[in-house]
Amino acid sequence: GTIIIVFLAAWIFGINPATIIGALGCMGGGGPTVTSQQSPAPKPAANDKAAAFVQTVLASTEDVWRAQMKGAGVQYRDPKLVLFRGYIQSACGTGQSAMGPFYCPGDSKIYIDLNFFETMRTKLGSPGDFAYAYVVAHEVAHHVQNQLGITGKVDAMRGRVSEAQMNQMSVRVELQADCLA
Repeated sequence: GTIIIVFLAAWIFGINPATIIGALGCMGGGGPTVTSQQSPAPKPAANDKAAAFVQTVLASTEDVWRAQMKGAGVQYRDPKLVLFRGYIQSACGTGQSAMGPFYCPGDSKIYIDLNFFETMRTKLGSPGDFAYAYVVAHEVAHHVQNQLGITGKVDAMRGRVSEAQMNQMSVRVELQADCLA
C-alpha cells in the first residue's frame, strides 16, 4: 500500500519516487539522505501570512498536547518549527517542496514548506484554513508519536518483519497521526 501511495504521490507532484521514500524513511529515523541541486529558498518574511498562520496553529497544538500529556503523567516537549520554501537540510536529510511537510525525529523538528499550501489549493483540491491546520496538526502528531516511543518501536521492527508487514505498520503510523491530529 505504501509503495502505491509513493508512486501516486510521485506522479501527482512530478518527482522522483526516491525522494518520497527518503522522506518516509525520515519519519522512522535513519532514512537515506536525499540530495538536491537546487539552491535553498529564503526563509519566510516576518509579515508572511502563511507563516503566521502555521505558528498560530502550532501554538494551539502545543497547548492541547501539554495538557493531554500532563494528564497522562508525561512531560511534553514542544516541537521546533522550521518554515521554509524550496528545500532545506534536516537531521533526516534534505527536505524538498515536492515532499510536502514532514517531521524529523532526529532533531524533533516539524518542517513546513509554505509552498505546500499553494499545492494543496491548486493541485490537491484542499484549500482553506482547516486543511492547512490539519497538515500542521498531523506533523505535530508524529512528534507526539516520537515522544511516546511509538516511532522508535516501529523503526525497531525494520528488518525484523517482512516488507509487507513494515508497509502495514507505516500505514498504521500515518493513520494514528491522522487520529491524533
